[in-house]
Amino acid sequence: MTVWTPVDDGFADLSSHDTFTRGAPHNTFARLRREDPLAWCDFPGGKGFWSVTRHADILELNRDNKLLSSARGIRMEDQTYEEYLARRTFQETDPPEHTRVRTLVAKAFSKPVIALFEEQIRELCDEILDQALQSRELDAVKTIARQLPMRMLGRIIGTPDEDLDWLVEKGDALIANTDPDFTDHVLDKTDTDAYRFMPFRSPAGADLFDYAQRLMEDKRRRGDDSGVLSLITKPDAEGNVISETEFRNFFCLLVAAGNDTTRYSIAAGLHALANQPGLLSDLQSGEGAIWETMPDEVIRWASPAMYFRRTATRDFEMHGKTVREGDKVLFWFVSGNRDETAFDDPMKVDFRRTPNRHLSFGQGGAHVCLGMWLARLEVRLLFQEFAKRVKSVEQTAPHAFLRSNFVGGIKSLPVRIHLK
Repeated sequence: MTVWTPVDDGFADLSSHDTFTRGAPHNTFARLRREDPLAWCDFPGGKGFWSVTRHADILELNRDNKLLSSARGIRMEDQTYEEYLARRTFQETDPPEHTRVRTLVAKAFSKPVIALFEEQIRELCDEILDQALQSRELDAVKTIARQLPMRMLGRIIGTPDEDLDWLVEKGDALIANTDPDFTDHVLDKTDTDAYRFMPFRSPAGADLFDYAQRLMEDKRRRGDDSGVLSLITKPDAEGNVISETEFRNFFCLLVAAGNDTTRYSIAAGLHALANQPGLLSDLQSGEGAIWETMPDEVIRWASPAMYFRRTATRDFEMHGKTVREGDKVLFWFVSGNRDETAFDDPMKVDFRRTPNRHLSFGQGGAHVCLGMWLARLEVRLLFQEFAKRVKSVEQTAPHAFLRSNFVGGIKSLPVRIHLK
């Protein structure tokens, strides 16, 4: 039994955000993997792009940043060089520049550092579930999935709890800038030219940068050098420091990506529990290494970052086609994570799946996700605490997907909970 069956006709428009309001078009991705694994796609909003949909091809191409560059943008939308310079994060650079900035921030997200947060995260999970499960019918995204990454974000950046709702709303306005439920400046429906030099082409970027500046000034006045933001602003061993633009755009990225992707992973996992019989009891048995394998399966299933774009630096041949210098090439991680040649029964959630070479963290390339250890830990601890409390969970009404072909996720999930 599958948790969710795709409804597209196999010929969906991958450039349209509306396509994804019914979930990722997996019938289309399956057809492309079979028939046209390097497919040219027209884009009404700009230049067309190549879609790479097979797991093996994505892994291979993602390793070659000299052939396929991140330094011209990571989304399918076109931008001028001036816009790129103003808005880029270290995600949108190549080595060695990428390596320099990544080294400045990576120390705060290493596996040993993140492991120190386990007790805090488990306490947060307890608080969130104790509050949410006072109601037997609830929106699992709003009351559970959204809460943990939001509150953990506050711990990581050292911001007051009362500011968290505002921060997450701004983060949603950035990364979900194509969904009218999250922003008044919908990227493809309103004129956003006035914000073209701001992260994600959104005025929320300016709001977040102003907030970050005030937060750091307050920390300096108090002599407080704790938290990730203080850590990344310190010089490295060679005396390098992060620039003001790099800091601004990193803060926006941290608020948006550090919250949304984990939220949508948790939401996908809760949806799976509510729709695939046996999953919850499997977790409750706790047998074998299930708590080691289940976080990656939840994240594979969710595939919250559905694609990243690269730009060809020279002509190259693949699958009998010629990609020209300057062409946009999209790695569809969401397709690679359902590739039948890489995963047995990929449309089924299997918490014991191993090996699980999913692509959700951008494996194989220089841009492997900084937050992967935190995401895995949050998913594991949340579901451990959920399984302790809940006898069964069932979906009571249709769920709703985000309007975005970039970030995929369930934005509302009505469920009924039966406690032990």
